[in-house]
Amino acid sequence: MSRHRRRGARQRTSDRRGDSAGGTLNLSWGGAMFLPLVPTLLLVAGAWATPARTHPVLFRSFLAAGGAMLLWQLVVFVAGRRRTFTLHVAFRAQHYLQALAQIAILAYWGWYWRDVYGFAYLIGAQLLFAYAFEALLAWSRRDDHTIGIGPLPIVFSINLFLWFRPEWFHLQFLLVALGYCAKEFIRWSKDGRRAHIFNPSSFPLGVVSLILLATGTTDLTYGVEIATTQLFPPHIYLVVFLAALPVQLRFGVATMTLAAVTTTYGLSLAYLGVTGSHFFVEAAIPIAVFLGMHLLFTDPSTSPRTEMGRLTFGVLYGASVFVLFAVLGAVGAPTFYDKLLAVPLLNLLIQVIDRLTGSAVLRRFDPARLGPRLTPRRRNLAYVAVWAAVFVVLQTLTGAPVTLARADTLLAHGRIPEAIAGYRELIATAPDHAAGHNKLGYALLQIGRTGEAVTLLRRGVRLQPEDAEAHNNLGLALMQAGSPREALASIGQALTLRPDYAGAHYNMAHALTATGRQAEAVVAFREALRARPDWPTALGALAWLHATSGDPDVRSPEAAVELAMQAAELSQRQDVAVLDALAAAYAAADRFDEATRTAEAAEALAATSAPHLVEGIAARLGLYRAGRPVIAGAP
Repeated sequence: MSRHRRRGARQRTSDRRGDSAGGTLNLSWGGAMFLPLVPTLLLVAGAWATPARTHPVLFRSFLAAGGAMLLWQLVVFVAGRRRTFTLHVAFRAQHYLQALAQIAILAYWGWYWRDVYGFAYLIGAQLLFAYAFEALLAWSRRDDHTIGIGPLPIVFSINLFLWFRPEWFHLQFLLVALGYCAKEFIRWSKDGRRAHIFNPSSFPLGVVSLILLATGTTDLTYGVEIATTQLFPPHIYLVVFLAALPVQLRFGVATMTLAAVTTTYGLSLAYLGVTGSHFFVEAAIPIAVFLGMHLLFTDPSTSPRTEMGRLTFGVLYGASVFVLFAVLGAVGAPTFYDKLLAVPLLNLLIQVIDRLTGSAVLRRFDPARLGPRLTPRRRNLAYVAVWAAVFVVLQTLTGAPVTLARADTLLAHGRIPEAIAGYRELIATAPDHAAGHNKLGYALLQIGRTGEAVTLLRRGVRLQPEDAEAHNNLGLALMQAGSPREALASIGQALTLRPDYAGAHYNMAHALTATGRQAEAVVAFREALRARPDWPTALGALAWLHATSGDPDVRSPEAAVELAMQAAELSQRQDVAVLDALAAAYAAADRFDEATRTAEAAEALAATSAPHLVEGIAARLGLYRAGRPVIAGAP
């Protein structure tokens, strides 16, 4: 056979289990080098062809990653001129089923948090890097390499849980490289063959999570935002459940998910029974943890091979999430790492788990003893059916808490119309849900629908009269409705229930001011600050009262300046109301030049962040330029 024929010779192959299909190619050294060269050149071109070109650090990250790959290829190219190479093409079901599940979740999540779509080109860059890195790593160590869609589930899995910010995006490439290095170099003998120990996506996630925790640099990532915004889409738990079903049916990993979910949920119920409060913020398992229980630790290649072993593996993962969440919360660290840290350690234990669960003592509990004549496919179907039944029960038990948590998350991110829709959905299915009425009323206040808000908040107070927050929110609504005297009674009830409630003291101060009781308002503001000393909003409000009051017993320019400066420092001079109060304080102290400069800064900031405040600030700025302070009630 000629060299040309030899280079192009193909041999079709198929995995006997139906797990993969593909073929084999014999390549010259030039053909072998072409394989990583294409994705590398595309990565370099991406520095100019994508939005990375407008971000200097991203641009350099693309070029640095591409340049490193080109340099590595040059070394391999020179060293391999006398070698011939074999390329295996394999499309494994394990890879494409996982990738399809991950793509479905990324696409659905991205529809409700568009930053995912904005990050898509960076995920594409990681895929190009992964294909080039994988090929170069193989050609550097041997003469054969298997190509398929293996990089897709690795890169997608990493990006479901952790992104580095654009200023640090070069570390995202290192995440991918670390996963491949672990897969290539950290291996053991398993079932008579050499195999990688660690899941190539969970290992870099676990290692980097430890580093970020140890160095206090979580803010280099979007980890918190990812874990939070995955709750934005409606019915996200159902979507994750459905997306993972094909993998569970094909590879029998439903036992791990079932064991992990029931363990974590069972432990959280035990915590509720002992303490009377929920372990997680929401009553259900957090969505990011639920996602990890389906598509992070369930890699068939790095999990136990026996059914009892997989159940044990799931129990250990579920328990580890519970413990890590508690520990991270206790030390003030971000809790989203709970699902990432334990997986590499559990990967190390899989052979020990298989041996222990195969012992005479534990073998009697092996579910494989039930229906021993079932084929693997039917057994997988049975496990999935059990898991589906458990999932339906959990959805029924946690449906209302999840809906509430989702609406709360949307409200916290300023997505008020979506939050209102979520709260309405909640009280439609649970008409006596007190928190639902309270939260919906508060959300309606944010868009000025005061009348409807008051009605809902009154209903919430009747449903749960011991809820201080509900009484406080009702008081706030009554103030906005022009009934400050009635508001005083409601807020007073909130303070009776919770004497250290800073927000209620703050609202009480405003209600007292509205009824002309400014001296008492000062006391209420001081109580709010005693409960929450570093609260810029309360500091600024008290400064405003001291600066603008016409009551000589309340007016105190010196105190106003001191309070407003403290508030400005705490808010890094990025709060319009605080700057407005500081300008008024300077004017009250006859420091009109400083008042003018500060008001100009407040006006400029308001133009971009709070346009509705611009007109009032401009009017006060005119007073300062004329050498006049602001006096409440003055023309």
